[in-house]
Amino acid sequence: MFVLNPYLLCLWCAGDTFFYFLFLCSFFFLLAAGNLRHLIVEACIAKKLLDTSAYLWPGYVNTCSNQIPCSISNHVSGWSSLMEGSQLTPALVNVLVATPASSLAEIEKIYEIAINGSDEEKISAATILCGASLVRGWNVQEHTVLFITKLLSPIDPPNYSGAESHLTSQAPFLNVLLIGISSMDCVHIFSLHGLVPLLAPGLMLICEVFGSCVPDSSWTLASGEKLTHWEVFCNAFTLLLRFWRFDHLPIEQVRSDATTPPFGSLPSPECLLLVRNCKLASFGRTEKDQQRLKRWPKILCFSVEPVFMDSFPKLNFWYRKHQECIASFRSGLVPGRPVNQIVDALLSMMFKKVSNGVKPSTPTTSGSSNSSGNALDDALMKLKVPAWDILEAIPFVLDSALTSCAYGKTSTRELATGLKDLADFLPASLVTIASYFSAEVTRGIWKPSFMNGTDWPSPAANLAHIEQQIKKILAATGVNVPSLDIDGDSPATLPFPLAAFVSLTLTYKLDKATEPFLALIAPAMNAVASGCPWPSLPIVTSLWIQKVKRWSNYFVLSASSTVFHHNKDAIAQLLKSCFTSTLGLGYGSIYNNGGVSALLGDGSVSRISNGISPVAPGILYIRVYRSIGDITLLIKEIVPILMLSVTDIASSDLMPKGVVRKPKKTKFGVKYGQVSLARSMARVKHAALLGASLVWISGGQKLIQYLMRETLPSWFLSATMFEQDGGESGVMVAKLKGYALAFFVFLSAAFAWGIDNSYSPKQRAEVVGLHLKFLASTLNRNGAMFSRCTTWKAYVSGLVSLMVGQAPSWVREVDADLLKRLSWGLSQMDEHKLALRLLEIGGIGVMGAAAEMIIGFEHRS
Repeated sequence: MFVLNPYLLCLWCAGDTFFYFLFLCSFFFLLAAGNLRHLIVEACIAKKLLDTSAYLWPGYVNTCSNQIPCSISNHVSGWSSLMEGSQLTPALVNVLVATPASSLAEIEKIYEIAINGSDEEKISAATILCGASLVRGWNVQEHTVLFITKLLSPIDPPNYSGAESHLTSQAPFLNVLLIGISSMDCVHIFSLHGLVPLLAPGLMLICEVFGSCVPDSSWTLASGEKLTHWEVFCNAFTLLLRFWRFDHLPIEQVRSDATTPPFGSLPSPECLLLVRNCKLASFGRTEKDQQRLKRWPKILCFSVEPVFMDSFPKLNFWYRKHQECIASFRSGLVPGRPVNQIVDALLSMMFKKVSNGVKPSTPTTSGSSNSSGNALDDALMKLKVPAWDILEAIPFVLDSALTSCAYGKTSTRELATGLKDLADFLPASLVTIASYFSAEVTRGIWKPSFMNGTDWPSPAANLAHIEQQIKKILAATGVNVPSLDIDGDSPATLPFPLAAFVSLTLTYKLDKATEPFLALIAPAMNAVASGCPWPSLPIVTSLWIQKVKRWSNYFVLSASSTVFHHNKDAIAQLLKSCFTSTLGLGYGSIYNNGGVSALLGDGSVSRISNGISPVAPGILYIRVYRSIGDITLLIKEIVPILMLSVTDIASSDLMPKGVVRKPKKTKFGVKYGQVSLARSMARVKHAALLGASLVWISGGQKLIQYLMRETLPSWFLSATMFEQDGGESGVMVAKLKGYALAFFVFLSAAFAWGIDNSYSPKQRAEVVGLHLKFLASTLNRNGAMFSRCTTWKAYVSGLVSLMVGQAPSWVREVDADLLKRLSWGLSQMDEHKLALRLLEIGGIGVMGAAAEMIIGFEHRS
């Protein structure tokens, strides 16, 4: 549903609770074998149709489901005790964390404590908000994410005059919230509710404040651990970049290197703020917003003042430097700058650690070397600076470290250990490390590294198995996989920066403390490897599953997706598989019934004992379309595949091969052979809808503009179009092809600009006007040449009919002279009624032409 109807997809991604609930229901229906009773009971309790005793009904929760704790009675007693005024004791906090709230009043009570309670009570309230009420509280989740967003978006208290920001005193409280929502599930929850743009300014402010502090003070937590400014900064910074989808940036960079400009960009910090400003400025004006406001708590309010990147000067400066790093445009170190001392101190910390009395070789920016045992202490003293200063110095540190290793002054093991020391010293540095290695891979100036098991880890143990898994996944969609071609004579190689990056990630232990950072750098490493020559990502996958086997499915699917980045034929094969599966034209098991179920499967990846099962072609396409370098290739492939699909539909529906039968009219429509034309037209519409949906989700408005301005005019003027009427398919098949293209173009434009005046009418008028100008010019200048082309005539009449019948506002936006020329061309095609209808809708400017056409009809009759 969400692929074939982009409007529903947009509503869902914007945070509409109803569609989000439908999605969750369908998802958990699949996982829980159809048992939705726990969701139904919670929904009824929230609507006060049942009381909380329903939790005690035996058997309403699937025994294999862990969505509700077994000790459900604690839910009633715990939240009831809170509402009756009980204090937040450790025992009560544990119960409230483990069981979701059942009503808005309960979660509002926690929010009030987080606002007005003591420091200890605030921390307890933050812990509860990030517990089961967020992850499993289906009925209160919408309010819980709003409360957390508000708490992470603090405003300056009135009459505050402290030297430091008021946020510094709230560090333990803010850190609990940051850690509480840093899991992968919570990041997805905030994204699905559409709250990332609203949350982003708060995270940016926390990064700005705590990243500007010198780490010379700390807070002692209840557990006895020390909390520093840097820790709060790193947690907020990595969370912000995960919401930003930082890991997708290298793939967008690959698109920028394509032969044509990129069609759309992924969100950036600036984009998140602009979306936030636009949403808040217009919020409350529509009926949908008014209904949402009625559901929201009255005690919740957000500032509607616009926020821009200039409000965060340190973050803004880092972001500009980050963009320079990605573009491989980085100035050298200038003598005398403070950053030089930080660079030398970081290199000393990374490479001057004494192990067993042996001092490893050390790269430095100044060329000096200090053998004193106090060198490390001196370096650490120089590094007591704000975190933003450390991040500014890291690209120069990495450049020096890689250069030293490339020239043999530092061993590969020392390089990996030094990078791990740097990441442990400031975990936020992983972001800069990832962007730097991505840029260096793109530059391609480093020699490849042999993954021989001596200098670098070897993938040989799992590489053959990974190749079999990739082939198994893609074979079901009709895609051929290139061989890895790795044996003893040609060992596996990776680009040197990627080899260093992989070695760094392999030094991490997979535990709860490092999960947020691995969740950041693992996709980033995946994206970097995707842009490298084949088979870089399969090699990385082979190395990683030696480390963490439970991540193997993620990397195997990613490695399967890489095939489409390197092989244009694979893209065409996958697109064709999407059409054949949806239309039921193939011969495999997934094609038998066709429809959305064949295109998307069950929407998930099935695990089997020996890896993962093949995924549906639509799900695979959603995973890979961003990695296609030249996005215009999609249009060039989709149009011929659409035409081929219409031919296949005709072959299976209209007329058996070798049998000649005249069409007959019946009360159910035209029959051609033994099957009615209505059935074939319905399947043709499905094919056009699929094509329009693929174009829309892949490239948006710009790709649709390219379709209407460049691709279709070139296709109609090419020899390919004139071949549509030949062969055994006959005139009827040529008409179906023209109608398919008409539906395809109309739906694409409707997805991009709508059919009324509520969204981008000026841009729509320009694009549609240019396309109609092409049609009118072709009809007037090349009428004789196109008069016998059935596909062309069906396309023109079909597109104009759709505009007249379904989108009359498009006609009114067209220039009057252009409408006159187009109507005249339609008359030359004997489409007199359609030409007159076009003028009738056109308005006052074409009334004279309409009158002349009516008079002409009367004279002919």
